[in-house]
Amino acid sequence: MTIDITRRGIMGIFAATTVAAAPVAANAFGILRKSGDYRRINMYSPRTGESIDTVYWIDGKYIRDALNEINYFMRDWRTGQAIGIDPRNIDIATAAHRLMQTNEPYMMLSGYRSPKTNAMLRARSSGVARNSLHMSGKAADMRLKSRSVNQIYKAVAACRAGGVGKYSRSNFVHMDCGPVRTWGA
Repeated sequence: MTIDITRRGIMGIFAATTVAAAPVAANAFGILRKSGDYRRINMYSPRTGESIDTVYWIDGKYIRDALNEINYFMRDWRTGQAIGIDPRNIDIATAAHRLMQTNEPYMMLSGYRSPKTNAMLRARSSGVARNSLHMSGKAADMRLKSRSVNQIYKAVAACRAGGVGKYSRSNFVHMDCGPVRTWGA
């Protein structure tokens, strides 16, 4: 992968690593504004065995090649189909990750879902929405080994930038960049 990075961007990455985690702010984008000149996402998929650790935003600009890698990583693993993941959803995950002050990668259980996959999952579970935001690249289901579902849920909810669902029995948190709302037990 080739990325055109300015000297200022590289210096921003190194300078930002010394910045402490941002305090809780009104929303994910406010949290990220206070965290330096870069945004990074670190995830792995137990379904595919793949991992991704990439800087996807530098100096106020998304990096197209990094977003393309994220799109592929978050593909529907059942069908292999990938679409554009909404960068706002990645921003929410990144902001929540910073609030939790951990370097552990997210375990991504579900990113994009094709309509076929969503229909199959819906037939198996009442917890799958007919018009799930997963089908438009606007949602992800994540977990961290070092944090409880409740801790992740609270961090995502503190971002006040989309939907957050707590699935304690299944041990994951749903996060999306749709309307602000919360659910789960």
